[in-house]
Amino acid sequence: MLNQEVYNFLATAGAKYGVGFWKPGSGIIHQIILENYAYPGVLLIGTDSHTPNGGGLGSICIGVGGADAVDVMAGIPWELKCPNVIGVKLTGSLSGWTSPKDVILKVAGILTVKGGTGAIVEYHGPGVDSISCTGMATICNMGAEIGATTSVFPYNHRMKTYLNKTGRADIAALADKHKDDLVPDKGCKYDQVIEINLSELKPHINGPFTPDLAHPVSEIGAVAEKNGWPLEVKVGLIGSCTNSSYEDMGRAASLAKQALDKGLKCKAAFTVTPGSEQIRATIERDGFSKILRDVGGVVLANACGPCIGQWDRKDVKKGEKNTIVTSYNRNFTSRNDANPATHAFVTSPEIVTALAIAGTLKFDPETDYLTAANGEKFKLEPPNGDELPARDFDPGQDTYQHPPAESGSVMVDVSPTSTRLQLLEPFDKWNGKDLEDLQVLIKVKGKCTTDHISAAGPWLKFRGHLDNISNNMLIGAINIENDAVNKIKNRLTGEYGGVPDVARHYKANGLSWVVVGDDNYGEGSSREHAALEPRHLGGRVILVKSFARIHETNLKKQGMLPLTFADPTDYDKIRPDDKISITGLATFAPGKPLKGVVKHGDGSQDIITLNHTFNENQVEWFHAGSALNRMKELQ
Repeated sequence: MLNQEVYNFLATAGAKYGVGFWKPGSGIIHQIILENYAYPGVLLIGTDSHTPNGGGLGSICIGVGGADAVDVMAGIPWELKCPNVIGVKLTGSLSGWTSPKDVILKVAGILTVKGGTGAIVEYHGPGVDSISCTGMATICNMGAEIGATTSVFPYNHRMKTYLNKTGRADIAALADKHKDDLVPDKGCKYDQVIEINLSELKPHINGPFTPDLAHPVSEIGAVAEKNGWPLEVKVGLIGSCTNSSYEDMGRAASLAKQALDKGLKCKAAFTVTPGSEQIRATIERDGFSKILRDVGGVVLANACGPCIGQWDRKDVKKGEKNTIVTSYNRNFTSRNDANPATHAFVTSPEIVTALAIAGTLKFDPETDYLTAANGEKFKLEPPNGDELPARDFDPGQDTYQHPPAESGSVMVDVSPTSTRLQLLEPFDKWNGKDLEDLQVLIKVKGKCTTDHISAAGPWLKFRGHLDNISNNMLIGAINIENDAVNKIKNRLTGEYGGVPDVARHYKANGLSWVVVGDDNYGEGSSREHAALEPRHLGGRVILVKSFARIHETNLKKQGMLPLTFADPTDYDKIRPDDKISITGLATFAPGKPLKGVVKHGDGSQDIITLNHTFNENQVEWFHAGSALNRMKELQ
């Protein structure tokens, strides 16, 4: 098996150190958490940005970097700057073609990809009760796309029903006893309030290239024509951690059945990704999978799949302009299929299914007609589906490995010749001096997500091997000097090369470097490698206008200096061939800005003020070279 050594490592490491292991085929961890671990009132951290999915069960579930999880497993307190609270008041009720996904698509359009940064989003109001528990999870899941720390719903009867159906009636009974503690306090004040009338909310579709570009489905065809986006839908993809519940699959199947009854199949290719083994087994038993296959769908493995780029796409060439629609959460450039020309749109599973049947963005299922095999015109009836299975869930195969009672004899094997696994070496400690003459490696233009910094897809096979995966560092970032990706000038040789190659050359020649970036740098996945790779290849500073929360913390954990311009317009003063010295490190302390001396090639200089958010513990991480180094010092 291609991934056997990785699974063997995870299984043996888990067994050695008392960690349970969900084996391959179990599903996506966020669905596993909702089905097994989340419950009203729990505080849970997870090493993925979509951990807030658990907010659908009234949990405070927060995405963090891997190093934060290591701290917690080692018994070290986890800390977070106290967030603001954004209240989203829901009135009315969902019906027809409008789905829970449309709530967060609408909110993303209002708040943008950084509007939730530093805040928890709390949904409340009479409209909440019209949303299923798994629908609430969908909304919380995609809160990551607005930068929110997490999102949460108040405990209600929909959560109780879900807990009962997933074998946790005892927890439901306990939550009932404490329900007054699991809802907003009377008279509570929010830092910002958004109100959405669910009875008036229309189906939405967001994209391309960013999840906050919101459009009503009724308008997307005209908008696409105006902007020159391809109208033909090449592929429709449903599932993922955001939208693979029993209800989601049932509603999609109800549309597929209508098409089949009229002699139609999908005009677009169509894929289905179950979120867990339990969902896969249950929709197979209840006939949904057969209907979705019959309409032209391919049921994929219980995994992230194309949502994170694990998709060996063959129907278009790289660079070929095309449109896909998904029920996923994220649609950044190249994310799903590594093709920068793919226009990816995110929407509900119901709308994906309808557009896959119609084969075009220029189709509003609420008003437009399809042509049956016999030539008659017909409209799709609004989707319907049960919130939960009438016959309980089918758990499918048992894929969980409990940690053994005795682990002393368990060996964790990592081959020294492996290309997939590599034991980490400690990063070097701070030498006690200012960082002098850091070479600007790349000045990044515009959006730079963790997908741009550390691409997923085929690179994921190297997640356990830092040196090999570092060959993808910043290969998706746009170089402001030439508007190109993965093409920067090596200031030592004068030649152009790939970003990782130039970084390696600088490191080999003892030249430390800095990355200069724009707003909301590092948004998206909580990808640890996006912080590990710059450190491994000789980076010392990431200097930007603003950071996404998780990435900023990840950089601190690895001994990097994440700094922001006190005056954002100072970004414009940095030239791609500059060298930058960071001064004031001898007295580096919380709340005390540092200075940047920007040295230009013509001999002139600019002195700029640089802010940071380090607290006392985090300053110690920097001094020690990383949080892990500091942990070892304290043993």
